[in-house]
Amino acid sequence: MSNFIIYPAIDMRGGKCVRLIQGDYNQETVYGDSPFDMAKLFADSGAEWIHMVDLDGAKDKQRVNHEHVVRVAKELNAKVQIGGGIRTAEDVRYYLENGVDRVILGSAAVSAPEFVKEMLATYGEKIAIGLDARDGYVATEGWLETSKVKATDLAQELVKAGAQVFIFTDISRDGMLTGPNVEAIAHLAEVTGKEVIASGGVSNLADLEQLKGKQGIAGAIVGKALYTEKFTLEEALKI
Repeated sequence: MSNFIIYPAIDMRGGKCVRLIQGDYNQETVYGDSPFDMAKLFADSGAEWIHMVDLDGAKDKQRVNHEHVVRVAKELNAKVQIGGGIRTAEDVRYYLENGVDRVILGSAAVSAPEFVKEMLATYGEKIAIGLDARDGYVATEGWLETSKVKATDLAQELVKAGAQVFIFTDISRDGMLTGPNVEAIAHLAEVTGKEVIASGGVSNLADLEQLKGKQGIAGAIVGKALYTEKFTLEEALKI
């Protein structure tokens, strides 16, 4: 069992650091004008990894905020994973060649499975699969659409293609501070036998303790709870 890793989250929109509620672009709070400054705060607090999301990219289906990501990857002493707007082999290569440690493929897992399998074959564990689920079914395109594909079925198929790391978000919990869907996350880890990073709903340190105690849950992405000061990153890292 690897260490349980805390991934502080930076969601970028219009070059700013924001949070949405349940992925709703009309429910946005701006928490900082500079993603880099926010990332530096996290890195200085001891974050080993930083989770970055290009919200504009997810919506526009192309890279938009990539310069911020690359600057963080190159200038800060923390590993970076990025998701949002990554649709082509060139996108993946661009990030990995510019210092990013892990690229997250989400919607493409449903819309372009062959592409995702090709990236897994090429880059292995540098590719994470982002599974965003609503009622157990995968949501795509910045969560605007829900597919007819079960998250667990898709995950098992991608394991065969070489997937090592999954990021599981229960959309109903995201940005709500209502606690993560621990059962669903643990179930995904169980059926895949791979590392699953929990995302969405972490509201207090007890949530992190609960996730950490489950077999196969390798870490948690924490966003709103840090921005609204439910706890500090230092407190989370102690767990």
